[in-house]
Amino acid sequence: MTNSRLNLPRGPVMVDVAGFSLTEQERARLCHPLVGGVILFRRNFQNVQQLRALTAEIRALRSPHLLIAVDHEGGRVQRFLNGFTRLPPMNVLGEAWDSDRSQALKLAETVGYVLAAELSASGVDLSFTPVLDIDWGRCAVIGNRSFHRNPEAVAELAEALQQGLGRGGMASCGKHYPGHGYVEGDSHHLMPQDDRSLAEIRRDDLVPFARLSEAGMGAVMPAHVLYPAVDSQPAGFSRVWLQDVLRGQLGFDGVIFSDALDMAGAAGAGSYVQRADAALAAGCDMVLVCNQPEEADTMLAALAPPPQPRLADRLERMAAKSSAGSWQQIVASADFAAAQAVVRQLAMPKDALAGPQVGEAH
Repeated sequence: MTNSRLNLPRGPVMVDVAGFSLTEQERARLCHPLVGGVILFRRNFQNVQQLRALTAEIRALRSPHLLIAVDHEGGRVQRFLNGFTRLPPMNVLGEAWDSDRSQALKLAETVGYVLAAELSASGVDLSFTPVLDIDWGRCAVIGNRSFHRNPEAVAELAEALQQGLGRGGMASCGKHYPGHGYVEGDSHHLMPQDDRSLAEIRRDDLVPFARLSEAGMGAVMPAHVLYPAVDSQPAGFSRVWLQDVLRGQLGFDGVIFSDALDMAGAAGAGSYVQRADAALAAGCDMVLVCNQPEEADTMLAALAPPPQPRLADRLERMAAKSSAGSWQQIVASADFAAAQAVVRQLAMPKDALAGPQVGEAH
């Protein structure tokens, strides 16, 4: 083991690690030039002290440091529990919006702030949140992860949450573009298909993505969903969705992260190398390879990404701007304790954890 830090630009691949600390094999993988980030799961969390040590270990490998990400939305998708504020599923904020719109927006901002500040204090750069999918009442894997059925409500609440994330030192990542809520299938296990026209999708599901793009959304994660009326390729492998609509029509200039390439919804693109090639060629900036370390090594050995002149700048915008230590002082303050109390009062409803588990199958 060496203490020397590699000076190496962030590459276009995000990988994962197995446990509470790094193995030598993982250190070598994370120092590969094509790697630019690490995604953490519940299996990587024992307690706050251990998490801070793990993120410090990852950050010490390279300069600029590898981006450290997590799915930490609330409800049944919250990876870190003990020592973190329990976050409600987002439909709790939607229900609050129905009762008192102004108060709901304040609550959403506070949830975003607490979410981000606690992660920032543990050395995590970003959470893949908010979920911008519309709750059409059709998709169990989305379900109560969605704010609301009303696209305007989703847009307003998500923008307030994005403001809170920013106050907590974190950029946002809207998902699952252009909308996963209308399909019944779970793209972790199959390829869902949404047969609506672009006009129909634009009228409803694209509203939150357009609003947050204008408001400075940092990143987008496309859905492993097929929209055959728009393109023959799923959104995450579609130049129409990523280049023409997202970059061109919505004017989005942040990071496009692929959804995890181990999901069944990505399997149609072929091997992991072919999946990564297709996602990057379509316009993704960074691809996620999770739960398959051998496949990750094979892909890293064979992948030849296209030129990405904007990659370094876009990824840098997702990196934490303040040290974990400075955030540790903030989360220990009385003011922050008051914000935590507000979030805790959003009592977890009895159905908060209802629905399929997301991303923790391995």
